[in-house]
Amino acid sequence: MKSQLYNGNLTIRLEGRIDSHRAPTVEIEINNIIKNSEYEHLVLDAENMSYISSAGLRIILKLLKTNRDLRMIEVNSEIYEILEMTGFTEMMQVDKALKNIDVSGKKIIGKGANGVIYRIDNDTIVKVYNEADTLDHIKAEHDMSRTAFILGIPTAIPFGIVKVGKRYGSIFELINAKTFAELLQEDPSQIEFVAEQTVELAKTLHETEAPIGIPRHSDVAREWLEEARGSFDPEHFAKLSALIKSIPETDTMLHGDLHIKNIMQYEDEALLIDMDTLSSGHPIYELACIYNAYEGFGICDPNVFKSFLSVDESVVKPLLHRILELYLDTDDEARISEVKEKASVIGLLRVLRRIIRIGEQDTPEGKRLLEECRDRIVRAIDHLDTLTF
Repeated sequence: MKSQLYNGNLTIRLEGRIDSHRAPTVEIEINNIIKNSEYEHLVLDAENMSYISSAGLRIILKLLKTNRDLRMIEVNSEIYEILEMTGFTEMMQVDKALKNIDVSGKKIIGKGANGVIYRIDNDTIVKVYNEADTLDHIKAEHDMSRTAFILGIPTAIPFGIVKVGKRYGSIFELINAKTFAELLQEDPSQIEFVAEQTVELAKTLHETEAPIGIPRHSDVAREWLEEARGSFDPEHFAKLSALIKSIPETDTMLHGDLHIKNIMQYEDEALLIDMDTLSSGHPIYELACIYNAYEGFGICDPNVFKSFLSVDESVVKPLLHRILELYLDTDDEARISEVKEKASVIGLLRVLRRIIRIGEQDTPEGKRLLEECRDRIVRAIDHLDTLTF
């Protein structure tokens, strides 16, 4: 019998038929593995188990007495029905086996820090997560999506979880839906429409009070700040720290990654996807994310926009300007430039921290980008007294 101990989880893989004949041997093997393992949580992987009798169920019941948070995963439909009929699904967490899908050759329509979004067919898209051990994270993101939907935010609701090789994915049914990036690829003159819809979504979010339990964006920003400490002289770090820490805490709902690959046009409605960055905080954090998508990430290499968003600088530059115009409800260039500069301080801090996090500060490209981010931040904070608007 195979087992694996990882991050405190002891996973025991059950195989074949566990009937009255095999049950005593299986119980001995399980107990021997448990006896020789130091673990926090016990998981039974039933992917290769084909049958379980009442004798096998008694083994699980005994394990439950000493492992109150026992879980079963990868349970096929027939065995799940047995567990459900006998009440085990009420006593413990039982996860059904997931459908496997293949994304080979499928079109990539979105890419972010946590995963890649593929179009499977005209009706279906799937977000495949980068990390293999992300099932709990996916379920949390699904909860975020449902929360946003209930609060009246136009959101694409995932209707299932699938396996993609050794990774997991979320399935969305969006018939003939297109990302805003695809719309702009087909017709760059759609900038006005995309800007209007983006701002409408942003304002719907920002008029919504975030429920208890939503992460605070300020906590994330302060983590960026600490990780970037060594990139600034003490005087400028103190000024930057004071500016960020003085941003007032608000219960405003934020998407946290609002760009043209995370918005889909579905019939006559614009829908948000990729809700794992949902948070609460001052809207300047949202504008900082928008600034990064359309300017910050490409300050040293404009080709980034083509690889990241599938459109070039000639599209994203006017798009950013128009979004700020509409969001701020002004055509005052001085006002637009002021808010954009404030957003850039937070946005470029995130870029700088990312360079450090992935260890690229010693490469020629990484060093150049880090220095450019730092210099722009320093020039801005030398004359800014606040980052709010």
